[in-house]
Amino acid sequence: MTALYLIFESSSGYAIFTVHGIDEIGQNTDAVRKSIDDLTRFGKVVKLEAFQPFSSALDALNQINAVSEGLMTDELRNFLELNLPKVKEGKKAKFSLGVAEPKLGSHIFEETNIPCQSNEFVLELLRGVRQHFVRFIKDLKSSDMEKAQLGLGHSYSRAKVKFNVNRVDNMVIQAIFLLDTLDKDVNSFSMRVREWYSWHFPELVKIVNDNYLYAKVAKYVKNKSELSEDQIPDLTEILGDEDKAKEIVEAAKASMGQDLSVIDLINVEQFAQRVMNLAEYRKRLHEYLVNKMNDIAPNLASLIGEIVGARLISHAGSLTNLAKCPSSTLQILGAEKALFRALKTRGNTPKYGLIFHSSFIGRASQRNKGRMARFLANKCSIASRIDCFAEGSTTVFGEKLREQVEERLDFYDKGIAPRKNIDMMKEAIENVLSEGGEKTAMDVEEAPSAKKSKKKKSKSETPVSDGEPNGVTNGGAMDVEEAPSAKKSKKKKSKSETPMSDGEPNGVTNGGASEPETEKKKKRKSEKKEDSRSAAKSNGVNDFESEEDGTVKKKKKSKPVEDLQTPSEVKKKKKSKSNNV
Repeated sequence: MTALYLIFESSSGYAIFTVHGIDEIGQNTDAVRKSIDDLTRFGKVVKLEAFQPFSSALDALNQINAVSEGLMTDELRNFLELNLPKVKEGKKAKFSLGVAEPKLGSHIFEETNIPCQSNEFVLELLRGVRQHFVRFIKDLKSSDMEKAQLGLGHSYSRAKVKFNVNRVDNMVIQAIFLLDTLDKDVNSFSMRVREWYSWHFPELVKIVNDNYLYAKVAKYVKNKSELSEDQIPDLTEILGDEDKAKEIVEAAKASMGQDLSVIDLINVEQFAQRVMNLAEYRKRLHEYLVNKMNDIAPNLASLIGEIVGARLISHAGSLTNLAKCPSSTLQILGAEKALFRALKTRGNTPKYGLIFHSSFIGRASQRNKGRMARFLANKCSIASRIDCFAEGSTTVFGEKLREQVEERLDFYDKGIAPRKNIDMMKEAIENVLSEGGEKTAMDVEEAPSAKKSKKKKSKSETPVSDGEPNGVTNGGAMDVEEAPSAKKSKKKKSKSETPMSDGEPNGVTNGGASEPETEKKKKRKSEKKEDSRSAAKSNGVNDFESEEDGTVKKKKKSKPVEDLQTPSEVKKKKKSKSNNV
């Protein structure tokens, strides 16, 4: 029978309990659940063995963090070795330790060889221990336990939420939302200023097109009847164009607008000032967003721009969520309505979403917009993952990815082959390492691979024979793998095909180079030809059939050796036949 111990990690310290009467219970979880509420029954089953309080709140936080990550600290190890039976080397332990976290149990077993278990029965026992823990320890009050739990809970939550002030994407999300709202508000307010002031000075709308400059001029001019040529330098300073300033003064003299009261002009002036303030705040907010994007996602900002990158992060919810998205999802991010409408009606799905606002999509031709969107989404996915999970911030990867997109545009337009992604990433890594002055094992790993590639190239570039390459009619060298097959096919051809006459070359007749033949082989072949011809003539074979070497060989194989007779024997047979006649 193996004894069962329980390790309980509370907010005040570690505690070890022993479980008695395990045979009577028979590890029945229903019986344990019923006995948990009653302390008298549960106290007979579970008893406190040892308790070690934490030395401070910081120590408690470190211990609980280690437990949540499945690691055994030195304090926990000393506590277990001091209060549990010792396990002899080479022998099986006669007890087991019940833990709540399986990862922690596996780490304890690896370090101390203490067998651990975590099942439903153990979890029910630990639930009862947690419920009655204050009553097991005499000097521990329930109020002290609650304070310890509250303090440890707050410190544990703060430690888990890794708060980095410089890399908070929530600020980017709020800034891009506010920027969009400001754009709408500034446009609507500017239209209201134009409409309101046009009752007094309608000609100014055609002269000044910019909303911000219109509000600035309206605030400066106020009453058109008071405008004179002395104010042209001030108007030139506002507009930056002297001709427009003179045109405004001339238009004010012959204006068709109605006169406004002083109170109306004051209201128009105040509203124009409010529009100017909003436009200026919008510029400051844009600068803030650009700086924030360069801190949070520098590679994504350098690849696709700060505004589009901020919109992607805002739509995904966070930079982490954007990094987890595949490139196919990132491509249509922002076009969800069109996607589900296309799926419902079985139409064409959208090719792009928010990334359509990038300049790369606009520069691509109409037939290549979908390809460009897919390629750009792929690079944006890579850049967002680098920004999210890289420890240091750099724009090298984003610049290299932007170069790839530019090269892909040139490939679609002009047909110039782009560089490979692996080469560009190697260059980026080398640039980052050269900036930081660090060396990695990547350079060491690249050296043997380069040697192997050189060997492969040298093998592929060497010709099969000293003369012309085997079986190649267009001047190209064959690959290494094709050389043996070419040799085999040559041997088969040389066996099956024989020269049609003495003057024709042996081997392939369609331009391929034949293997060099020695003089002895030529003599042997000529002797064999003469024998075969004489035998064919003696057997009454036609001249046409004797010229075809393939048919002669077949007849030689088909006829037995006994049929082949010398010319003297043939003459004797003819004489005997004539005598018989």
